[in-house]
Amino acid sequence: MRSDRGGFDTRAIHAGGGVNPERALCPPIFMTSSFTFDDLAAADDVMSFRSDDYVYTRGNNPTLRLFEARMASLEGGSGAVAFASGMAAISSTLLSLLKPGDELVAHRTLYGSAHSFVSTLLPRYGIACRFVDLTDPRAVETALGERTRVVYFETPSNPNLDIVDIRLVGRAAAARGARIVVDNTFATPYLQRPLELGADVVVHSATKYICGHGDAVAGVAVAKDPDYVKTLKFGYMCELGGVLSPFNAWLLLRGLKTLGLRMRQHCANAERVAAFLADHPKVERVFYPGLEGSPGRETAMSQMSGFGAIISFEVKGGLAAASRAVDTSELFPIAVSLGDCETLIQLPAAMTHRGYDRERLAEFGLTESMVRLSVGLEDSDDIVAELDRMLAEA
Repeated sequence: MRSDRGGFDTRAIHAGGGVNPERALCPPIFMTSSFTFDDLAAADDVMSFRSDDYVYTRGNNPTLRLFEARMASLEGGSGAVAFASGMAAISSTLLSLLKPGDELVAHRTLYGSAHSFVSTLLPRYGIACRFVDLTDPRAVETALGERTRVVYFETPSNPNLDIVDIRLVGRAAAARGARIVVDNTFATPYLQRPLELGADVVVHSATKYICGHGDAVAGVAVAKDPDYVKTLKFGYMCELGGVLSPFNAWLLLRGLKTLGLRMRQHCANAERVAAFLADHPKVERVFYPGLEGSPGRETAMSQMSGFGAIISFEVKGGLAAASRAVDTSELFPIAVSLGDCETLIQLPAAMTHRGYDRERLAEFGLTESMVRLSVGLEDSDDIVAELDRMLAEA
């Protein structure tokens, strides 16, 4: 079987690979900044793209190239570009598609740093940003104007788990000549493949589920258009300098081998936890698309093969009660990240999303007292028991 064929779990282990140096089972880490040439003609061939050899790790490296090939296979793209962080992938991708005078339409709820980038930094360079509730089909139809060049959103969104219909937004954008950029961090390509649903580019904070072990910071963008992939890599990633370390790329390759396995257990644990929280007398509301009657559930079922492992919820008693519950956590570390083997807990408005105007949180689908839980791989009995104890303290 060729390494780029087979099911998801097979490709997560084999895609893009070949015979490793010294016939090693695991691919090596090419920890080098530069590569050498036999002569100047060979150097010219590489720099003129007549050869796919290597020059400098900021542009290409064998370990990074393997990670990019594997991610492209899993997302169904023609190629991928690895970045030093998720924000490097997001910012470089959006800058590559926008110019002064253009407009970006974004979903109302975004990860805090992404929100700051599009609402604060892009306008400094003459790029307007408009926030819209993209879960509302009527808003989608009226959101895109003559200057709109990109529509950017997460689905599920961070942290309130809004589900945006990728097909619907894709059709509306295509009719107006706009590009669609989807952050697929929460779902991963195991649960959702936006490129197959109409997106032009998919971005990830690979720090999260792609890595899966909380020991590497990374980002990646995957696209359908090979010419765009080349432009993004050499015109933006290389020039802005957000290059991924070969060592971190190797850690990501290791993480990808178990991505499907991990996501199956993450999702199973999350479904049980969500059901427990939904029935708990001290919980006001649960945000999780897998629950019956949850907004976006039907859309999620049409474009995802599972509901993911992020749950947000409101504790009765507001901010004080939510803070007490989080502070009494013993099993769950309080942390801003997600997608690790450990269950992680936080208050987004006080941590990852603290840059949002507190007086306007409701406009963005947030509250001060919202608790976000990244459900890990512990025994589900232990996760539920810990939550029950924490809520008793609240």
